[in-house]
Amino acid sequence: MDWPKRKWLHNLSMNSNTSSVLIVEDNADLAANLADYLEVHGFVPDVAQDGVTALHLAVTNRYDAIVLDLTLPGIDGLTVCHRLRQDARSTVPILMLTARGSLVDKEAGYAEGADDYLVKPFELRELVLRLQALLRRNSNAGRAQRLNVDDLVFDLGTLEITRAGKPLMLPAMSRRILELLMQRSPHVVPRVDIEIALWGDSPPDSDALRVHMHTLRLAIEPPGSRPLLRTVRGVGYQLVGENAETA
Repeated sequence: MDWPKRKWLHNLSMNSNTSSVLIVEDNADLAANLADYLEVHGFVPDVAQDGVTALHLAVTNRYDAIVLDLTLPGIDGLTVCHRLRQDARSTVPILMLTARGSLVDKEAGYAEGADDYLVKPFELRELVLRLQALLRRNSNAGRAQRLNVDDLVFDLGTLEITRAGKPLMLPAMSRRILELLMQRSPHVVPRVDIEIALWGDSPPDSDALRVHMHTLRLAIEPPGSRPLLRTVRGVGYQLVGENAETA
C-alpha cells in the first residue's frame, strides 16, 4: 500500500513554531494512527513505509525528529540510522520504535546513533512525551548548529553565512544547496539529490540547476579565496575543505 501524498511538508516553512516529524513505519494502519495523533498534538508528520523512502526523505527535507521502526522492507531501521549518521552526517534526533525490547537490541540501536528507544506496544501519549523531551534536549544545540567547511560557516539557526568572517548574501535556493553540500562534505552530492531537494519530483530543464550552482559559486568564492566548490562531471558537486579526505 502506497502512502498517499500529504500536504503537511509543503506547509512547514509557513509555521516555524511547528515541529516536523518523519514517521518510518511499514504498518500502514499504525503509521496513519501515529501521524493523526501527532498532528493533533501540534506536530507536522510525514510518513515513509520503507527504508529507501525514509533515507530519501530524511536527506532532502529538514525534520526536527524521526520516529524509526527497526523492521522495514528493503533497508532495515538500523541501516537507515547508520546511513543517516555516518553518510549523511545527520544530527536529527532519532527515536527507535520496535517490538524488539532486549538490552542487546537497544545497545545495537544506540550504537548506530539512536537517541531514544520505545518498545511496542506503547501508549501514544508516551511517544509524544518522548518526542517533546528529545526536541527540548536538541533545541539549543540544533538551533545553534553550525556547518563548517574551512572558513565557510553556515549557522542553521540564524541562516547567517560567512566566509573568513565576512557575511555572504545568498538567495533561498542557493542556501538550500549550500546546506546540503555542507552537510555531506567532503562527499559528492549527486545532481539528482540536489534537484529533488529544490524541486521535488518535477525539476525544470537542466540549465536551471547550473544557474543556481553558478550563483552559489560566485557567492562563496569571492576573489582571493580558495576554491571550495567542485564539479564532478556526470555525477554532481562537492564542497571540499583544504584538509578533507576525499578518497
